[in-house]
Amino acid sequence: MTDLKSHDLPAPETRWVKYEARPARDPEGRTVEGLHNVWITLDNPSQLNSYTTEAVKEVILALRRASNDRAAVAVVFTAAGDRAFCSGGNTKEYAEYYSGRPLEYRQYMRLFNDMVSALLACDKPVICRANGMRVGGGQEIGMACDFTIASDLAVFSQAGPKHGSAPDGGATDFLPLFVGIENAMQSGTLCEPWSAHKFYRLGGLTGVVPVLRVDGRWVPNPTVVTDRWLDEFGRIVHGEFKTGPELKAGKDTIKRGSVDFAMLDAAVEALCTKLMDTVPECLSKTIESLRKHKLVHWDRNRETNRAWLALNMLSEAKAGFRAFNSGNKERREVDFRELRRRLAQGEPWGDELIAAITPGARP
Repeated sequence: MTDLKSHDLPAPETRWVKYEARPARDPEGRTVEGLHNVWITLDNPSQLNSYTTEAVKEVILALRRASNDRAAVAVVFTAAGDRAFCSGGNTKEYAEYYSGRPLEYRQYMRLFNDMVSALLACDKPVICRANGMRVGGGQEIGMACDFTIASDLAVFSQAGPKHGSAPDGGATDFLPLFVGIENAMQSGTLCEPWSAHKFYRLGGLTGVVPVLRVDGRWVPNPTVVTDRWLDEFGRIVHGEFKTGPELKAGKDTIKRGSVDFAMLDAAVEALCTKLMDTVPECLSKTIESLRKHKLVHWDRNRETNRAWLALNMLSEAKAGFRAFNSGNKERREVDFRELRRRLAQGEPWGDELIAAITPGARP
């Protein structure tokens, strides 16, 4: 047999990302000799799997390695723990290093853009296994994947305008393709969480799987309306979060239960098997052609968005990320109204303004 050349880039010792080859399986669950799926796992559960600068580099190299793996059928992109797939960029790093340093953040955003582009250019189909919340940049890298199978306890949202940024790392490009312009407008501006059931109903997910077990049986997310019905105004309620006593009862049910990813993993494996049972290059060409609908927007906007996001680190992002980092669970946002009032009076951006709108600054 001819010796095969390696096209891998030298990879550093990994700290934030795990790379694993798991055996491919046929529909009956038997191992298929000589084939496997690559699992790339974000491994920062204590910080909700937010990505640091080093983690971004590791993801890029892992995707490159998986692309070159001749025996790999598909890539499963997921995260450790049961709380979050990814909460976006590491806000501690943003607040303590990048805030106020636009040139540094511009270089960081080059890496982030390369991570999104690596997902969109991977030579294998990429499945996001959304094991928990997918927020901000986490939602953006998730939408860059080709498929998403989600835990029905997962929530999906943007965070930019609430924390001094804009969802220009992919959400403004991808969300309208998934859910339409007005739903995308709502998610991008208001940053309100959507349940997995709602995001699936709107077209954002491939599948939703229960992961909560209570008294030995599977239970759909008890904080969400999972029946399909209309309210008195003709609005679809399916997938909306419950309110009042029903919401409290749902949260109590979650506390009584335990999270079990057996069905989620089975659904991911089943999709990998379906992808395996296709002609490989025809599959790749189909995926590449369908990705062009994302790429036409991503390639047009990513560099100008990168420049704006960098400059924003001198003002609103500097304030927003520092507020998030120094705040508490009751309040991690700047005083929006005080900020607007001061800007309306002509106050320039500076440390004095940022201090005045940071949590705890005003009674």
